[in-house]
Amino acid sequence: MNKALTDLIKISNIVGKDKTLVQGGGGNTSVKTADGKFMYIKASGTALKDMNEKNGWRKVDVNRVLTILQDDLFAKLDTSTREVEVVNRLSLACVDGLQSGARPSVEAHLHAILSRCIIHLHPDAVGAYVNAKNGKAEIEKLFKGEKKPPLWIPYVDPGFILAKKVAKLVAEYKKINGSEPSVIFLEKHGLFVSADTPDAALRGVRKVIKLCASKLKPSKSVKVKAVKPDEVKSIKLCIRRAVYEAAGVRVLTGFYNDEVIASFMARKDAKQLLSAGAITPDELVYANGPAVWLEKCNYNSILRTLCRQVNAGQKTSAAFLIKGVGLFVVGTIKTMPVIKDIVKSSMFIRTKACGFGGILALNKRQRDFINNWEAEAFRKTVAGGTGQGLLTGRVAVVTGAGSGLGRNIALGLAKDGANIALVDIDDKSAEQTSEIIKEKYPASATLVLKCDVTSQSMVGDTFNSLVENWGGLDILVNAAGVAPAFSLVDLPVEKWRFALEINLTGYYLMAQAAAKIMIEQQIGGSIVNISSKSGIDASKNNTPYNATKAGELHMSRGWAMELGAHNIRVNCICPGNVFEGSKIWNPEYIKVCAKKYGIKPEEVIPYYVNKTMLRREIKGQDIADGVVFLASDRSRMITAQTLVVDAGQAVVR
Repeated sequence: MNKALTDLIKISNIVGKDKTLVQGGGGNTSVKTADGKFMYIKASGTALKDMNEKNGWRKVDVNRVLTILQDDLFAKLDTSTREVEVVNRLSLACVDGLQSGARPSVEAHLHAILSRCIIHLHPDAVGAYVNAKNGKAEIEKLFKGEKKPPLWIPYVDPGFILAKKVAKLVAEYKKINGSEPSVIFLEKHGLFVSADTPDAALRGVRKVIKLCASKLKPSKSVKVKAVKPDEVKSIKLCIRRAVYEAAGVRVLTGFYNDEVIASFMARKDAKQLLSAGAITPDELVYANGPAVWLEKCNYNSILRTLCRQVNAGQKTSAAFLIKGVGLFVVGTIKTMPVIKDIVKSSMFIRTKACGFGGILALNKRQRDFINNWEAEAFRKTVAGGTGQGLLTGRVAVVTGAGSGLGRNIALGLAKDGANIALVDIDDKSAEQTSEIIKEKYPASATLVLKCDVTSQSMVGDTFNSLVENWGGLDILVNAAGVAPAFSLVDLPVEKWRFALEINLTGYYLMAQAAAKIMIEQQIGGSIVNISSKSGIDASKNNTPYNATKAGELHMSRGWAMELGAHNIRVNCICPGNVFEGSKIWNPEYIKVCAKKYGIKPEEVIPYYVNKTMLRREIKGQDIADGVVFLASDRSRMITAQTLVVDAGQAVVR
């Protein structure tokens, strides 16, 4: 690797792992080559800690970047047109040949005018000053004895306008001080430290942080109180419901509490501090403003707050601080920890800014610019890993997800954007399914939960873990099943009971637990039971399978009648013979089938395929597509029905 890239990765990883310096993956870094012609810079939306030799950076031509600031055309363009054109010009400045679609940081032109190594961060200690009304005066006091005073940049809209402002003020600074500044404070934003070497830049960061922190009074220590799991569960479901009713989106919900959160909640002025509004672009972009303060969890109060935001054309809040309980955030599996970090940083900054004249928040015009800035929307999308699909944001549970139909169904749901809890007694196989989803559909989160579906206690623990991790449930797919093949006279009673337990008791226990959550959540849901062609058209030497699969159909119809009042739909899919990856269609089972029909084992699969009208083998994806349909809003008026996906083998009348 080029030394400049090595240096970039080094400083990025070091500062990126410190959450007091970087919240939610924000901040950026750059290092120029020795001749100053090129610059390696962090890619937009990438977390500094995740940068490596292959990902998270772009190489740009410095002169091409600087021409953006020198082009008078940009001053004549309206804001939205200008910012899109800036992004395009920065992309054209890239000279690394990468085809990843990653963008260089939108602040690349700002980096280009400074020294070789740049570290831009949003440290908590610095935030206490740059977000305070008297912050500039306090910084001047702190750095009074320094040979090179820091440069303070009054708030300017980020992007092109900020770079132009910095370029102007840096030029003036050089005339006065004989060199460019090594430390720059950006009002309502953060810190820039520049140096000739990576080590000097890191030393500069540490020095600034130490100096800024030296004048901050430590927060009062507060004991973190334990909260009952049932209370947390109820609040999660309440918030999830309110977000859905107000904004029409399904989200994951997380809960956090620690000394920082507890200390802030204990303040008498906590509500007042949050009412000041968003203080940084990151808080506005990721958390949609400051956390909503609630004396207690009240669904109607939360809904009214969110509806007011929607009616005002605003994004709904992503963080809720409930007095005496803790912090609840909504989002995706990737954005929830980011939002938590940003909110905690905001709590710290707000309390410390009180000592420097009060909080200096973003005004309406500034908020509107950031909310409409395409570059920030892109950064949030990249960082959040959000995707688009029929099931985006929904939480699904799939049993038997470690192999066969269960795995194929899980993959199909993930492909359409759902977050999948992979339930299987064979958790190692479920882990393999998880790895496949992570590789193919990284926007969908996975959660592996080992469970024997015939055990009521394990089923209960499974759904408790689900709500603890993700805060709700939208879809249950019962796919775990067995098919002991014996003639009636040879059927061992233990095999009969085994099939009853897995195929009926397992379905019942999972559906019962899922329905309780869906009812409490009050935003509906979908239960899809995987029955079989044999449930409607019996097959020879298959008594347990015939009986249980037919029983699943009738159980489903009854459940649909019970749960319809709660907008919970229950449907069945009857697959034909799916051989792909199936544990049922194992070599022993195929031998039984061969004997039954007087054919060779290798002739069994072609024999079954030829029994269908379409003469085509049914694949797992065919069943998954049916499940996605029944789980989505496209089937919102379908319940108590049976969808037969068998290539036309059984005729349902």
